[in-house]
Amino acid sequence: QEQLIESGGGLVQAGGSLRLSCAASGRTFSTYAVGWFRQAPGKEREFVATISWTGSSAFVTHSVKDRFSISRDNAKNTAYLQMNSLKPEDTAVYFCAAVKDNGLGYLTLREDYAYWGQGTQVTVST
Repeated sequence: QEQLIESGGGLVQAGGSLRLSCAASGRTFSTYAVGWFRQAPGKEREFVATISWTGSSAFVTHSVKDRFSISRDNAKNTAYLQMNSLKPEDTAVYFCAAVKDNGLGYLTLREDYAYWGQGTQVTVST
């Protein structure tokens, strides 16, 4: 069973950057696909990005693909979400999620994932 802990959130001005980290406690993290989701106040949790267990395959949702990127370091049991050129509309709680990677392609739905972190707040000011 994986425990996921997000970090790296905070308050940043528009145009700034943040790198979120998702640290996993289990020994099998390297076999798990990882996803990032976000939830703004009053809105549904939405998919942001996903990466395969090897890190060789990744997908970022269209609305942020020119500004965000996802990566992982299995030696450190950690996945990352690099966010550049942040906008006020990026303000949300960001969650990482993980699931055993069965090679079924990009996992973009909440129900695809078995494990979730508690989230980290990202606030982008004007």
